[in-house]
Amino acid sequence: MAGGLAALLDDIATLAKLAAASVDDVGAAAGRASAKAAGVVIDDTAVTPRYVQGVTANRELPMIWKIAKGSLRNKLLFILPAALLLSQFLPWLLTPILMVGGTYLAFEGAEKLWEAVSGKHHEKPQVTAPEQGPEAESRMVGSAIRTDFILSAEIMVIALNEVADEALLSRAIILVVVALAITAVVYGVVALIVKMDDIGLRLAQTRNGASAALGRGLVTAMPKVLAVLSTVGIAAMLWVGGHILLVGIDELGWHGLYDVVHHLEEAVHGMAGVGGFLAWLVNTAASALLGVVVGAVVVLVVHQVHRWRHRGDAAGVAAAH
Repeated sequence: MAGGLAALLDDIATLAKLAAASVDDVGAAAGRASAKAAGVVIDDTAVTPRYVQGVTANRELPMIWKIAKGSLRNKLLFILPAALLLSQFLPWLLTPILMVGGTYLAFEGAEKLWEAVSGKHHEKPQVTAPEQGPEAESRMVGSAIRTDFILSAEIMVIALNEVADEALLSRAIILVVVALAITAVVYGVVALIVKMDDIGLRLAQTRNGASAALGRGLVTAMPKVLAVLSTVGIAAMLWVGGHILLVGIDELGWHGLYDVVHHLEEAVHGMAGVGGFLAWLVNTAASALLGVVVGAVVVLVVHQVHRWRHRGDAAGVAAAH
């Protein structure tokens, strides 16, 4: 009896160890997958705050909460099932889908870079929610969720590509963990960024000495922080988009470009102390350059299409008169 009980306890301990190992494996895989999507996460964090600019302070956090719930719904109810089905039955489509997303990121980054250099902005000015009430707020939240859908799809497909060799159930669990963790991180950081100036203002008004000085510093610094975050977001889009394209081209069988980058990495990798960093820098620079080139080509095509449409509309108006 004692021997049977000891054997049972030993079996339970073994199962517990296996379960713990599985949890560790899922956590590690989710961490790897999240790290691969870091560039898109940075862009998502940089993009979202503009949807609550000009909103009254008491509506900022409720709006961010609505966007966060919409983002999680996008990931869990729409993107995750579609991504799992693709990975299970049409895994060869993952690379082309990733490359389409990479091209989109490169286009977004290149267009923002062009706007920064030329001073020309193509976005229509938006009327803020306080000026139009709840309906306008709902439209802004909806617009933010639609933009998030594209970025969330990229995050989930990048994460899935990292764990494509796992079993279906493991893939599903890992993607759920990634979706929950990334959504919490992105919108937690967004909420902190959006409310930081309010926190600073309160400190400046209600405290003295160092606390008041810190508050004034936060109020002064936040516009600069948002500007830096926007710049980092542009760089991240170009780098991540270019890297997706670089790897995708290689996986589709065109090895020349990736081989050149790999040889350049090897040439600097042997340098004592800084070889690993230089190799990463070479790969990052090459990816960003590819992102700029591809993005610039797409920007030119899109702008040319817009010109043709504008001319066609103008000609139609002239003919009507």
